[in-house]
Amino acid sequence: MPRLSEVIAELDALWPPDRAEQWDAVGTVCGDPDARVGRVLFAVDPVREIVDEAVSLGADLVVAHHPLYLRGTTTVAAGHFKGRVVHDLIKNDIALHVAHTNADTADPGVSDALAGALDLRVTGPLVPENGLGRICELDHPETLAEFAARAAARLPATAQGVRVAGDPGMTVRRVAVSGGSGDSLFDAVRAAGVDAFLTSDLRHHPVSEATQRTPLGLVDAAHWATEWPWCEQAAAQLDAISDRHGWDLRVHVSKTVTDPWSSHHTSPGAPN
Repeated sequence: MPRLSEVIAELDALWPPDRAEQWDAVGTVCGDPDARVGRVLFAVDPVREIVDEAVSLGADLVVAHHPLYLRGTTTVAAGHFKGRVVHDLIKNDIALHVAHTNADTADPGVSDALAGALDLRVTGPLVPENGLGRICELDHPETLAEFAARAAARLPATAQGVRVAGDPGMTVRRVAVSGGSGDSLFDAVRAAGVDAFLTSDLRHHPVSEATQRTPLGLVDAAHWATEWPWCEQAAAQLDAISDRHGWDLRVHVSKTVTDPWSSHHTSPGAPN
């Protein structure tokens, strides 16, 4: 079995840490570089449910997309839920490695996985300067309603589901996609001249302004759902590395839904 340091070196080659945003917290959170790794679990969020799953699975390494400590900390005391995560990982000899914005801008990266989940053909990056997001084409035109239904059917189910802004009957041929929060990208989306934009965490004012300025269709899915496809893509990449080196790693993707929203109630008479 490879050492943790060997596996991390390969992961850093896939998602170089220096491509992460300055505010981000990526890399190895805990783990002995000399420890042997035989089983790896990929997940979006390094939360208690994922740690419990890793322990039950007998994993030696968890690779998460979201950071555990994004804004730093002065304590890892087990009385705090994040400290408990660290304690349980170390107690069970499980390492934790994070690839966040460095995985967003990688090629292939988070948005490539999102496009792949929807069977979209990628034609290039949405933001060429940093590789963020993707511009895609559909195999055949669809209405905005049909495109949103495609997203709802092919992304993991969440309480939020998929929200739509714009004329549901408009024709969609070219779309922009960006896994995770995407309402900071509206300028790039407008410049790309696409018909629709699929992302998550869209806020009222940016959406209102976007729909008033252009006939752009907007599809807003749950943050976790737009990033989960990356776990499958990343696991396949590590599988290929394992085969190339003869490591015989056992690589798993968590299907535990860690989206924080737990239920959804539609107001009577609300549009559908």
